[in-house]
Amino acid sequence: MTLPAPTLTALNAPFWDALKQGHLVFQRCGECGHARLPPSAACPACLSENTHWQRASGRGHIVSWVVYHHAFDERFTDRLPYNVALVELAEGPRLFTNIVNPDGLAIDKAVMLAFEEDDGLTLPRFRVES
Repeated sequence: MTLPAPTLTALNAPFWDALKQGHLVFQRCGECGHARLPPSAACPACLSENTHWQRASGRGHIVSWVVYHHAFDERFTDRLPYNVALVELAEGPRLFTNIVNPDGLAIDKAVMLAFEEDDGLTLPRFRVES
């Protein structure tokens, strides 16, 4: 069964294009420097529309996570159990993702970017660093 696919727009296309090329990018405000994901037309900190894309280092840490044992959408049933984690990148923005080696998940654990192909998409997932 096909998983839900992102809706591609002019606003988020640079994010998805960068993933295809093996890079994780986020927006940074040209006025106040606020870093953000997901992308938005205006900075949530100062409302400036002056923004640029910046490449992430791939380093971060776990802020929170959950492990699902019940699929709320039948398309995820064959993936049970699966985790969803909130990762804060070293550069500041946060994103929801999955941890590919979930044993020993803990808040503040260091993680490193690990791209995975999933249902035709290149996705930014993370690996707990030992």
